[in-house]
Amino acid sequence: MASSVSFGDANSGLQVGNNSGSITAQIHLPPKPQEATPTPLSTIPFARDPDFVDRGTLLDEVHSISSSPASRLAVVGIGGVGKSQLAIEYCYRFLDESPDRWAFWIHASNAGRFQQGCQSIADRVKIPGRDDPNTSSLKLLSDWLCDKRRERWVLVLDNVDDDTFLHEITRSGEPLSAQLPMSSNGTIIITTRSKEVALRLVEDRNIINIEPMTEQDAVTLFEKKLGPQTEEEVVIELTTALDLMPLAIVQAAAYIKQRAPRCTVQQYLEQFRKDDRRRTKLLDHEGGRLRRDWDAKNSILVTWHISFDYLQQTRKSAADLLSLMSFFDRQGIPECCLRKRAKTVEEHVNDSNQEVADNDSLASSTIDEEFEEDIHKLQSFSFISTTSDGTTFEIHRLVQLATRNWLETHGQFNKWKQIFISNLSREFPSQTLGYENLSKSESLFPHVRLIMTHYPDLNDCLES
Repeated sequence: MASSVSFGDANSGLQVGNNSGSITAQIHLPPKPQEATPTPLSTIPFARDPDFVDRGTLLDEVHSISSSPASRLAVVGIGGVGKSQLAIEYCYRFLDESPDRWAFWIHASNAGRFQQGCQSIADRVKIPGRDDPNTSSLKLLSDWLCDKRRERWVLVLDNVDDDTFLHEITRSGEPLSAQLPMSSNGTIIITTRSKEVALRLVEDRNIINIEPMTEQDAVTLFEKKLGPQTEEEVVIELTTALDLMPLAIVQAAAYIKQRAPRCTVQQYLEQFRKDDRRRTKLLDHEGGRLRRDWDAKNSILVTWHISFDYLQQTRKSAADLLSLMSFFDRQGIPECCLRKRAKTVEEHVNDSNQEVADNDSLASSTIDEEFEEDIHKLQSFSFISTTSDGTTFEIHRLVQLATRNWLETHGQFNKWKQIFISNLSREFPSQTLGYENLSKSESLFPHVRLIMTHYPDLNDCLES
Protein backbone atom coordinates (compact mmCIF):
# COMPACT_ATOMS: atom_id res chain seq x y z
CA MET A 1 0.00 0.00 0.00
CA ALA A 2 1.49 3.31 -1.05
CA SER A 3 1.66 6.20 1.36
CA SER A 4 2.11 9.84 0.53
CA VAL A 5 4.42 12.32 2.23
CA SER A 6 3.82 16.02 2.21
CA PHE A 7 6.53 18.60 2.99
CA GLY A 8 4.30 21.62 3.00
CA ASP A 9 4.98 24.95 1.38
CA ALA A 10 8.38 25.54 3.02
CA ASN A 11 10.30 23.27 0.67
CA SER A 12 14.01 24.16 0.85
CA GLY A 13 17.31 22.36 1.08
CA LEU A 14 17.21 18.54 1.08
CA GLN A 15 14.10 16.69 2.27
CA VAL A 16 13.48 12.94 2.13
CA GLY A 17 10.34 10.95 2.75
CA ASN A 18 10.81 7.17 2.76
CA ASN A 19 14.20 5.96 1.54
CA SER A 20 15.79 2.53 1.78
CA GLY A 21 19.01 3.33 -0.05
CA SER A 22 21.81 5.87 -0.06
CA ILE A 23 21.32 9.44 -1.14
CA THR A 24 23.88 11.68 -2.82
CA ALA A 25 23.00 15.32 -2.90
CA GLN A 26 24.67 18.55 -3.96
CA ILE A 27 23.43 21.73 -2.40
CA HIS A 28 24.22 24.95 -4.23
CA LEU A 29 23.90 28.08 -2.17
CA PRO A 30 23.47 31.37 -3.94
CA PRO A 31 26.81 33.22 -4.14
CA LYS A 32 27.41 35.91 -1.56
CA PRO A 33 26.86 39.20 -3.32
CA GLN A 34 30.15 41.03 -3.90
CA GLU A 35 30.42 44.28 -2.00
CA ALA A 36 30.87 47.32 -4.14
CA THR A 37 34.12 49.17 -3.59
CA PRO A 38 33.32 52.61 -2.21
CA THR A 39 34.25 55.71 -4.09
CA PRO A 40 37.55 57.35 -3.09
CA LEU A 41 37.46 58.45 0.53
CA SER A 42 39.58 59.80 3.38
CA THR A 43 40.18 58.32 6.82
CA ILE A 44 42.06 61.37 8.15
CA PRO A 45 40.75 61.59 11.73
CA PHE A 46 41.21 65.36 12.03
CA ALA A 47 39.48 68.34 10.48
CA ARG A 48 41.57 70.74 8.46
CA ASP A 49 43.18 73.48 10.55
CA PRO A 50 42.08 76.95 9.42
CA ASP A 51 44.95 78.38 11.49
CA PHE A 52 47.64 76.33 9.74
CA VAL A 53 50.81 78.37 9.09
CA ASP A 54 52.61 77.50 5.87
CA ARG A 55 56.21 77.35 7.06
CA GLY A 56 58.48 78.14 4.15
CA THR A 57 59.19 75.23 1.83
CA LEU A 58 58.13 72.30 4.03
CA LEU A 59 54.95 71.47 2.08
CA ASP A 60 56.83 71.92 -1.18
CA GLU A 61 59.40 69.38 0.00
CA VAL A 62 56.69 66.85 0.86
CA HIS A 63 55.03 67.43 -2.51
CA SER A 64 58.32 67.08 -4.38
CA ILE A 65 59.22 63.73 -2.79
CA SER A 66 55.70 62.33 -3.02
CA SER A 67 55.53 63.16 -6.72
CA SER A 68 57.94 60.31 -7.45
CA PRO A 69 56.44 56.85 -8.12
CA ALA A 70 56.28 54.53 -5.08
CA SER A 71 57.57 57.30 -2.83
CA ARG A 72 58.15 57.02 0.90
CA LEU A 73 59.22 59.90 3.16
CA ALA A 74 59.62 60.69 6.84
CA VAL A 75 58.84 63.91 8.68
CA VAL A 76 61.18 64.10 11.69
CA GLY A 77 61.33 66.50 14.62
CA ILE A 78 61.03 66.94 18.36
CA GLY A 79 57.61 66.39 19.95
CA GLY A 80 55.30 69.38 19.52
CA VAL A 81 57.14 70.87 16.54
CA GLY A 82 54.23 70.30 14.12
CA LYS A 83 54.94 67.02 12.27
CA SER A 84 51.39 65.68 12.31
CA GLN A 85 49.96 69.11 11.49
CA LEU A 86 52.13 69.22 8.37
CA ALA A 87 50.95 65.75 7.34
CA ILE A 88 47.30 66.68 7.89
CA GLU A 89 47.55 69.80 5.75
CA TYR A 90 49.40 67.94 2.99
CA CYS A 91 46.68 65.25 2.88
CA TYR A 92 43.96 67.86 2.44
CA ARG A 93 45.89 69.62 -0.32
CA PHE A 94 46.49 66.23 -1.95
CA LEU A 95 42.74 65.53 -1.93
CA ASP A 96 41.95 69.01 -3.24
CA GLU A 97 43.79 68.22 -6.47
CA SER A 98 41.36 65.49 -7.56
CA PRO A 99 38.12 63.86 -6.32
CA ASP A 100 39.49 60.44 -7.36
CA ARG A 101 42.17 60.29 -4.67
CA TRP A 102 42.38 58.31 -1.44
CA ALA A 103 43.93 59.45 1.86
CA PHE A 104 44.49 57.03 4.74
CA TRP A 105 45.73 57.59 8.29
CA ILE A 106 47.10 55.02 10.75
CA HIS A 107 48.12 55.77 14.34
CA ALA A 108 51.32 53.74 14.57
CA SER A 109 52.63 54.40 18.08
CA ASN A 110 52.48 50.66 18.87
CA ALA A 111 51.65 47.30 17.29
CA GLY A 112 48.07 47.19 18.57
CA ARG A 113 47.09 50.58 17.20
CA PHE A 114 48.86 49.87 13.91
CA GLN A 115 46.94 46.62 13.37
CA GLN A 116 43.71 48.31 14.42
CA GLY A 117 44.35 51.05 11.86
CA CYS A 118 44.96 48.55 9.04
CA GLN A 119 41.78 46.65 9.93
CA SER A 120 39.75 49.85 10.09
CA ILE A 121 40.83 50.87 6.59
CA ALA A 122 40.11 47.35 5.27
CA ASP A 123 36.58 47.66 6.68
CA ARG A 124 36.05 51.12 5.22
CA VAL A 125 37.07 50.13 1.69
CA LYS A 126 35.43 46.66 2.02
CA ILE A 127 38.44 44.50 1.12
CA PRO A 128 37.34 40.85 0.56
CA GLY A 129 38.71 38.46 3.19
CA ARG A 130 39.03 41.08 5.90
CA ASP A 131 36.91 39.01 8.32
CA ASP A 132 39.27 36.02 8.16
CA PRO A 133 41.16 35.96 11.50
CA ASN A 134 44.07 34.11 9.86
CA THR A 135 44.64 36.83 7.27
CA SER A 136 46.95 39.79 7.84
CA SER A 137 45.02 43.03 7.56
CA LEU A 138 48.23 44.81 6.48
CA LYS A 139 48.82 42.25 3.70
CA LEU A 140 45.23 42.67 2.49
CA LEU A 141 45.54 46.45 2.56
CA SER A 142 48.92 46.36 0.84
CA ASP A 143 47.65 44.12 -1.98
CA TRP A 144 44.59 46.32 -2.40
CA LEU A 145 46.65 49.52 -2.59
CA CYS A 146 49.09 47.94 -5.04
CA ASP A 147 46.31 47.14 -7.50
CA LYS A 148 47.27 49.03 -10.66
CA ARG A 149 43.64 50.03 -11.16
CA ARG A 150 43.74 52.02 -7.93
CA GLU A 151 43.78 55.78 -8.20
CA ARG A 152 46.41 57.94 -6.44
CA TRP A 153 46.63 57.46 -2.68
CA VAL A 154 48.59 58.66 0.36
CA LEU A 155 49.02 56.68 3.58
CA VAL A 156 50.22 58.39 6.79
CA LEU A 157 51.82 56.33 9.57
CA ASP A 158 51.68 58.77 12.47
CA ASN A 159 53.91 58.78 15.56
CA VAL A 160 56.24 55.90 14.68
CA ASP A 161 58.58 56.73 17.55
CA ASP A 162 59.30 53.08 18.36
CA ASP A 163 59.45 50.94 15.22
CA THR A 164 60.40 47.68 16.94
CA PHE A 165 57.10 45.99 16.10
CA LEU A 166 57.54 46.77 12.40
CA HIS A 167 60.74 44.70 12.25
CA GLU A 168 59.59 41.64 14.18
CA ILE A 169 59.06 38.53 12.06
CA THR A 170 55.37 37.65 11.62
CA ARG A 171 53.68 34.29 10.89
CA SER A 172 54.24 34.91 7.19
CA GLY A 173 57.99 34.77 7.77
CA GLU A 174 58.61 38.43 7.02
CA PRO A 175 58.42 41.62 9.12
CA LEU A 176 55.57 44.08 8.86
CA SER A 177 57.96 46.63 7.36
CA ALA A 178 58.37 44.33 4.32
CA GLN A 179 54.60 44.22 3.87
CA LEU A 180 54.14 47.99 3.60
CA PRO A 181 52.69 48.81 0.17
CA MET A 182 54.99 49.90 -2.62
CA SER A 183 52.97 51.18 -5.55
CA SER A 184 53.60 53.66 -8.34
CA ASN A 185 50.25 55.23 -7.46
CA GLY A 186 50.97 55.79 -3.79
CA THR A 187 52.99 57.62 -1.15
CA ILE A 188 53.71 56.67 2.45
CA ILE A 189 54.40 59.49 4.92
CA ILE A 190 55.90 58.58 8.30
CA THR A 191 55.99 61.01 11.22
CA THR A 192 58.50 60.29 13.99
CA ARG A 193 60.54 62.00 16.69
CA SER A 194 63.52 59.75 16.00
CA LYS A 195 65.84 60.15 13.05
CA GLU A 196 67.14 56.64 13.74
CA VAL A 197 63.66 55.27 13.13
CA ALA A 198 63.31 57.34 9.96
CA LEU A 199 66.59 56.00 8.57
CA ARG A 200 65.39 52.42 9.04
CA LEU A 201 62.24 53.08 7.03
CA VAL A 202 63.14 55.58 4.32
CA GLU A 203 66.15 56.80 2.36
CA ASP A 204 68.19 59.56 4.00
CA ARG A 205 67.42 61.94 1.12
CA ASN A 206 63.69 61.48 1.81
CA ILE A 207 63.84 62.70 5.41
CA ILE A 208 62.37 66.13 6.11
CA ASN A 209 63.61 67.62 9.38
CA ILE A 210 61.25 70.09 11.02
CA GLU A 211 62.82 72.75 13.21
CA PRO A 212 61.05 75.21 15.55
CA MET A 213 59.26 78.06 13.77
CA THR A 214 60.80 81.26 12.56
CA GLU A 215 60.02 84.32 14.65
CA GLN A 216 57.51 85.63 12.09
CA ASP A 217 55.74 82.27 11.71
CA ALA A 218 55.52 81.94 15.49
CA VAL A 219 53.92 85.38 15.80
CA THR A 220 51.50 84.53 12.97
CA LEU A 221 50.43 81.28 14.68
CA PHE A 222 49.99 82.98 18.05
CA GLU A 223 47.83 85.73 16.56
CA LYS A 224 45.76 83.25 14.55
CA LYS A 225 44.94 81.47 17.79
CA LEU A 226 44.44 84.53 19.97
CA GLY A 227 43.66 87.35 17.54
CA PRO A 228 45.75 90.37 16.44
CA GLN A 229 47.81 91.92 19.21
CA THR A 230 48.68 95.60 19.50
CA GLU A 231 52.01 94.93 21.22
CA GLU A 232 53.82 92.68 18.75
CA GLU A 233 57.12 93.02 20.61
CA VAL A 234 55.59 91.35 23.66
CA VAL A 235 54.33 88.53 21.45
CA ILE A 236 57.84 88.14 20.00
CA GLU A 237 59.30 87.98 23.50
CA LEU A 238 56.78 85.33 24.56
CA THR A 239 57.10 83.12 21.50
CA THR A 240 60.91 83.33 21.80
CA ALA A 241 60.68 82.34 25.46
CA LEU A 242 58.64 79.35 24.27
CA ASP A 243 61.51 78.32 21.98
CA LEU A 244 59.29 79.04 18.92
CA MET A 245 57.64 75.64 19.49
CA PRO A 246 54.16 75.42 17.88
CA LEU A 247 52.56 73.25 20.59
CA ALA A 248 53.85 75.51 23.38
CA ILE A 249 52.60 78.59 21.49
CA VAL A 250 49.15 77.04 21.02
CA GLN A 251 49.12 76.10 24.72
CA ALA A 252 49.96 79.65 25.79
CA ALA A 253 47.35 81.19 23.48
CA ALA A 254 44.68 78.81 24.79
CA TYR A 255 45.59 79.61 28.39
CA ILE A 256 45.36 83.37 27.82
CA LYS A 257 42.14 83.10 25.81
CA GLN A 258 40.41 81.03 28.47
CA ARG A 259 41.31 83.53 31.19
CA ALA A 260 40.82 86.81 29.30
CA PRO A 261 40.44 89.63 30.20
CA ARG A 262 42.07 88.79 33.56
CA CYS A 263 45.12 87.38 31.80
CA THR A 264 46.96 89.26 29.06
CA VAL A 265 49.97 88.36 26.94
CA GLN A 266 52.14 90.64 29.09
CA GLN A 267 50.89 89.06 32.32
CA TYR A 268 51.49 85.55 30.97
CA LEU A 269 55.03 86.51 29.97
CA GLU A 270 55.73 87.99 33.42
CA GLN A 271 54.45 84.83 35.10
CA PHE A 272 56.47 82.64 32.73
CA ARG A 273 59.68 84.48 33.60
CA LYS A 274 59.26 84.13 37.37
CA ASP A 275 60.83 80.72 38.00
CA ASP A 276 60.92 77.10 36.84
CA ARG A 277 58.00 76.09 39.01
CA ARG A 278 55.71 78.71 37.49
CA ARG A 279 56.90 77.93 33.96
CA THR A 280 56.20 74.25 34.55
CA LYS A 281 52.67 74.96 35.74
CA LEU A 282 51.91 77.13 32.71
CA LEU A 283 53.32 74.61 30.23
CA ASP A 284 51.45 71.75 31.88
CA HIS A 285 48.16 73.33 30.80
CA GLU A 286 46.36 71.41 28.05
CA GLY A 287 44.55 73.58 25.54
CA GLY A 288 42.03 71.28 23.84
CA ARG A 289 42.33 68.15 21.72
CA LEU A 290 41.61 69.24 18.16
CA ARG A 291 43.95 67.70 15.55
CA ARG A 292 45.94 65.65 18.05
CA ASP A 293 45.67 61.93 18.64
CA TRP A 294 43.91 60.96 21.87
CA ASP A 295 47.06 58.99 22.80
CA ALA A 296 49.17 62.15 22.48
CA LYS A 297 49.13 65.06 24.93
CA ASN A 298 48.45 68.73 24.43
CA SER A 299 50.98 69.65 27.10
CA ILE A 300 54.46 69.99 25.65
CA LEU A 301 56.00 68.96 28.98
CA VAL A 302 54.00 65.74 29.09
CA THR A 303 54.79 65.13 25.42
CA TRP A 304 58.52 65.24 26.20
CA HIS A 305 58.12 63.26 29.42
CA ILE A 306 56.89 60.38 27.24
CA SER A 307 60.11 60.62 25.24
CA PHE A 308 62.18 60.65 28.46
CA ASP A 309 60.39 57.52 29.64
CA TYR A 310 61.21 55.87 26.33
CA LEU A 311 64.88 56.85 26.69
CA GLN A 312 64.95 55.41 30.19
CA GLN A 313 63.64 52.10 28.88
CA THR A 314 65.75 51.83 25.72
CA ARG A 315 69.02 53.61 26.55
CA LYS A 316 69.28 54.69 30.17
CA SER A 317 72.81 56.07 29.74
CA ALA A 318 71.48 58.61 27.21
CA ALA A 319 68.70 59.59 29.62
CA ASP A 320 71.34 60.04 32.34
CA LEU A 321 73.43 62.25 30.07
CA LEU A 322 70.40 64.42 29.30
CA SER A 323 69.68 64.63 33.04
CA LEU A 324 73.18 65.97 33.69
CA MET A 325 73.09 68.40 30.75
CA SER A 326 69.81 69.91 31.96
CA PHE A 327 71.59 71.63 34.88
CA PHE A 328 74.12 73.51 32.74
CA ASP A 329 73.52 76.81 31.01
CA ARG A 330 71.67 75.69 27.90
CA GLN A 331 74.40 76.95 25.54
CA GLY A 332 78.07 76.06 25.39
CA ILE A 333 77.87 72.89 27.51
CA PRO A 334 81.49 71.62 27.57
CA GLU A 335 82.22 67.98 26.83
CA CYS A 336 84.84 67.84 29.59
CA CYS A 337 82.14 68.34 32.23
CA LEU A 338 80.00 65.48 30.90
CA ARG A 339 82.54 62.67 30.88
CA LYS A 340 82.32 62.08 34.65
CA ARG A 341 78.92 60.52 34.16
CA ALA A 342 80.58 57.82 32.03
CA LYS A 343 82.77 56.88 35.02
CA THR A 344 80.04 54.53 36.18
CA VAL A 345 80.49 52.56 32.97
CA GLU A 346 84.21 52.16 33.77
CA GLU A 347 83.44 51.09 37.32
CA HIS A 348 80.93 48.56 36.05
CA VAL A 349 83.53 47.10 33.65
CA ASN A 350 86.09 46.85 36.46
CA ASP A 351 83.62 45.20 38.82
CA SER A 352 82.50 42.62 36.29
CA ASN A 353 85.91 40.90 36.21
CA GLN A 354 85.75 40.78 32.45
CA GLU A 355 88.96 40.46 30.47
CA VAL A 356 88.42 43.90 28.98
CA ALA A 357 88.74 45.44 32.45
CA ASP A 358 92.44 44.64 32.49
CA ASN A 359 93.06 46.70 29.41
CA ASP A 360 92.82 50.40 30.31
CA SER A 361 92.96 51.61 26.73
CA LEU A 362 90.20 49.24 25.68
CA ALA A 363 88.05 50.27 28.65
CA SER A 364 88.60 53.92 27.75
CA SER A 365 87.67 53.19 24.14
CA THR A 366 84.47 51.48 25.29
CA ILE A 367 83.52 54.51 27.39
CA ASP A 368 84.17 56.83 24.45
CA GLU A 369 81.96 54.70 22.20
CA GLU A 370 79.17 54.68 24.81
CA PHE A 371 79.41 58.45 25.17
CA GLU A 372 79.21 58.98 21.40
CA GLU A 373 76.21 56.63 21.16
CA ASP A 374 74.43 58.60 23.89
CA ILE A 375 75.12 61.88 22.11
CA HIS A 376 73.84 60.37 18.85
CA LYS A 377 70.64 59.17 20.55
CA LEU A 378 69.91 62.61 22.05
CA GLN A 379 70.57 64.31 18.72
CA SER A 380 68.29 61.78 17.00
CA PHE A 381 65.43 62.97 19.22
CA SER A 382 66.42 66.64 18.67
CA PHE A 383 66.92 67.16 22.41
CA ILE A 384 70.42 68.56 21.94
CA SER A 385 72.60 69.93 19.16
CA THR A 386 76.35 70.14 18.69
CA THR A 387 78.14 73.40 17.99
CA SER A 388 80.07 73.76 14.75
CA ASP A 389 83.41 72.99 16.38
CA GLY A 390 82.01 69.77 17.85
CA THR A 391 83.34 70.41 21.37
CA THR A 392 80.29 71.89 23.09
CA PHE A 393 76.56 71.20 23.09
CA GLU A 394 73.29 73.10 23.32
CA ILE A 395 69.93 72.06 24.73
CA HIS A 396 66.51 73.54 23.99
CA ARG A 397 65.35 75.86 26.77
CA LEU A 398 62.05 74.02 27.20
CA VAL A 399 63.69 70.58 26.95
CA GLN A 400 65.95 71.68 29.80
CA LEU A 401 62.93 72.69 31.87
CA ALA A 402 61.00 69.52 31.03
CA THR A 403 63.96 67.31 31.93
CA ARG A 404 64.43 68.94 35.33
CA ASN A 405 60.69 68.63 35.93
CA TRP A 406 60.85 64.92 35.05
CA LEU A 407 63.76 64.45 37.46
CA GLU A 408 61.88 66.21 40.25
CA THR A 409 58.79 64.09 39.61
CA HIS A 410 60.89 60.91 39.79
CA GLY A 411 62.92 61.94 42.86
CA GLN A 412 66.23 62.30 40.99
CA PHE A 413 66.62 66.08 40.95
CA ASN A 414 69.07 66.43 43.86
CA LYS A 415 71.17 63.50 42.68
CA TRP A 416 71.88 65.07 39.28
CA LYS A 417 72.28 68.54 40.75
CA GLN A 418 75.08 67.21 42.94
CA ILE A 419 76.75 65.47 39.99
CA PHE A 420 76.55 68.72 38.01
CA ILE A 421 78.19 70.66 40.86
CA SER A 422 80.86 68.01 41.32
CA ASN A 423 81.75 67.84 37.62
CA LEU A 424 81.90 71.58 37.23
CA SER A 425 83.98 72.14 40.36
CA ARG A 426 86.47 69.52 39.15
CA GLU A 427 86.96 71.28 35.81
CA PHE A 428 86.83 74.92 36.96
CA PRO A 429 90.42 76.05 37.56
CA SER A 430 91.04 77.29 41.09
CA GLN A 431 93.68 79.71 39.83
CA THR A 432 93.52 81.23 36.35
CA LEU A 433 97.22 80.99 35.52
CA GLY A 434 98.15 81.25 31.86
CA TYR A 435 96.10 81.70 28.72
CA GLU A 436 94.85 78.12 28.62
CA ASN A 437 93.33 78.25 32.10
CA LEU A 438 91.95 81.73 31.47
CA SER A 439 90.23 80.52 28.32
CA LYS A 440 88.83 77.51 30.13
CA SER A 441 87.60 79.67 32.96
CA GLU A 442 85.76 81.97 30.55
CA SER A 443 84.04 79.04 28.82
CA LEU A 444 82.91 77.56 32.13
CA PHE A 445 81.85 80.79 33.81
CA PRO A 446 78.24 80.85 32.44
CA HIS A 447 77.72 77.47 34.13
CA VAL A 448 79.43 78.59 37.34
CA ARG A 449 77.17 81.64 37.36
CA LEU A 450 74.16 79.30 37.45
CA ILE A 451 75.44 77.87 40.73
CA MET A 452 75.97 81.34 42.16
CA THR A 453 72.47 82.39 41.09
CA HIS A 454 70.38 79.29 41.76
CA TYR A 455 72.40 77.28 44.28
CA PRO A 456 74.21 79.82 46.50
CA ASP A 457 74.38 77.26 49.31
CA LEU A 458 76.63 75.13 47.11
CA ASN A 459 79.14 77.82 46.12
CA ASP A 460 81.70 76.33 48.49
CA CYS A 461 81.91 73.33 46.18
CA LEU A 462 83.76 75.47 43.63
CA GLU A 463 86.37 76.47 46.20
CA SER A 464 87.16 72.93 47.31
